[in-house]
Amino acid sequence: MKLKKMLTAGAVVFGFAALQAQAATELEFWTFNLAPKFNGYFEQAVTKFNAANPGLQAKWVDMNWDQIQPKLIASIAAGNPPALVNFNVPWVHEYAQQGNILPLDQYLGADKNTYLAAALKDVTVNGKVYAFPWYNSVSIIAYNKDIFAKAGVKSAPKNFDELVSEAKLIKAKTGVAAFAPKMDNFTGWFYYAGLPMVENGKAVFNSPKHVAFVQKFADLYKAGALPKDVFKMAFEQEIAAYNSGKIAMMTTAPQALKRTETDAKAIYDKTGVAAFPTDAGKMAFGAWMLDFVIPKGTKDPAASAKLGKFLTSDEQQVTFSKATETTFPSTKKANLDPYFQAGAKSADVVDQARAVAAKSMENARTLTIAPGVLPDEAAMNKKLQDEVQSAIEGRKSVKAALDEVVAAWNEKLGKK
Repeated sequence: MKLKKMLTAGAVVFGFAALQAQAATELEFWTFNLAPKFNGYFEQAVTKFNAANPGLQAKWVDMNWDQIQPKLIASIAAGNPPALVNFNVPWVHEYAQQGNILPLDQYLGADKNTYLAAALKDVTVNGKVYAFPWYNSVSIIAYNKDIFAKAGVKSAPKNFDELVSEAKLIKAKTGVAAFAPKMDNFTGWFYYAGLPMVENGKAVFNSPKHVAFVQKFADLYKAGALPKDVFKMAFEQEIAAYNSGKIAMMTTAPQALKRTETDAKAIYDKTGVAAFPTDAGKMAFGAWMLDFVIPKGTKDPAASAKLGKFLTSDEQQVTFSKATETTFPSTKKANLDPYFQAGAKSADVVDQARAVAAKSMENARTLTIAPGVLPDEAAMNKKLQDEVQSAIEGRKSVKAALDEVVAAWNEKLGKK
């Protein structure tokens, strides 16, 4: 009789546990290009979230970046979207305008203050926040202290005009090109300088201020302060140029210095680091923030928001940064963590660069035109790049180049 009661009781307990498991809300969240390298990070994150939230079961799914949008659209159409999706900033604006992701203000509440103001601006569309800010990065300046000393440059530039003047001085005094600015997205440079691109449906980047800003690059190029092949230089080429002493400064993400340490220890040992200076736009250069959004039609948005806030919390963002060794949090408190700040007093250049970049995160913005503004984005951006290059290389006046591309843009914008 006792055995029968025990078996019956056991069956009840087992059945209750099974019902609990069945009742648990599955929260599938998608990322892109993070597996298998970061499997360990996501395994701990899922385990920790599930343990702290009975009735909710987070499930991580990673895919290639080019798969995530088609699969999301299909899942929304089928009425079965995931709880969260990893997006970049342009996608946030595009999907918010389409109505395919949810505004988050009602779910964020006071937690909104957790995030950096610049990060929230990146994902605010028509006054509403549409994403949980996640990981980001910014450019820093790594500079060759020997070349600076030979040029009589006593410190890294504090603003963009100082960067321009020091670059010319370095070339004049040492014969070495000063730096290789990223020239594949001049839209970003205009925003960095606080200069608008499109206003009231019209391109406006041929104003005297725009012309004067581009002229600074043209003057640097003419003086030899920029490498002649600067328009062909990407991440790898810039590192190689700095490591071989062909440029005095490397304006790139902190992780690039690991390559210098490995490939050019002599250069690494005489490298100093500083924040990339801001201009009138008060924006740090080199940012590209990733985030999480809640798709339209998600079954339990409040539960999705709970997971979104957990994954982008101070603790989880620091943990993820430690796992990547290259990214920075988009929350206020996380960037003050000793993992970042202790490097300020370190003798190690990579640690110093990490501390410098963390302090710049409060100004980190993704500098790009929101999707949907340009009716033929690829062709219009190519026209901008081609004309800016012709002006900087001295094949056309800056005013003539910008007038031409503005006219071309406005012709397309007028047909939108």
